[in-house]
Amino acid sequence: MLRVALIGFGAIGTSVRELLEGDTTLAVTAIVVPAEGVAAVQALAPGVQVASNVPTSGIDLVVETAGHAAIEEHVLPALARGTPCIVASVGALSATGLAEKLEAAAIAGRTQVQLIAGAIGAIDALAAARIGGLDSVRYTGRKPPQAWKGTPAEQGRDLDALTQETVIFEGSAREAALLYPKNANVAATVSLAGLGLDRTLVRLIADPATTENVHTVEAEGAFGSFALTMRNKPLAANPKTSALTVYSAVRALRNRAAALSI
Repeated sequence: MLRVALIGFGAIGTSVRELLEGDTTLAVTAIVVPAEGVAAVQALAPGVQVASNVPTSGIDLVVETAGHAAIEEHVLPALARGTPCIVASVGALSATGLAEKLEAAAIAGRTQVQLIAGAIGAIDALAAARIGGLDSVRYTGRKPPQAWKGTPAEQGRDLDALTQETVIFEGSAREAALLYPKNANVAATVSLAGLGLDRTLVRLIADPATTENVHTVEAEGAFGSFALTMRNKPLAANPKTSALTVYSAVRALRNRAAALSI
């Protein structure tokens, strides 16, 4: 059985733990949260070690679901110690130098850091196409207006009053991930699999006619072309996140433990 340390216990972290209950090959044996949240999480997760740092022993795998600061504070040291890590907050890698830091820490610890596909599909096809040569990659993210609350999309507009689709951002994946860190993990994932943060084009839309998170990826290159659209149901506990993000994290965990994986 793989012993897992879960960094973060918000909407994604709690859902991941729930889906792993009863799994005979994986067990969440530690949960890492800020010091001020330890007592509250202990009450929610009896029998699990809750701490403000990743345990230095008794852990086989670390899963991050808590954002940029958690990657810097917890994932980098765990990798350097030789513990493999799975990162869900791929949008954080838009920060200059963070992807390189992760790679260097994994090399130093002779281990691996895995970035999950999250809410988008075709990442395997996009990464394969990059080997043959990509000419262009475009990502369009369409979500209901309330999913953009608390972001720059509120500047100069009333999201509650929108009656038609409104483009709230157009630019590079790096800009999108920096401006919309809680919404643009998909843009960062697509860019890291394809042409990079600065050459991947991103368009973000607030659409009152949809209740789903709609992701479209279009790519062209030596391989040919593809266009993929996914209509994801939002996570009930957090409309900014697609439920598929949770399933992607659980799939990555189970593939670590499975004798046969795909």
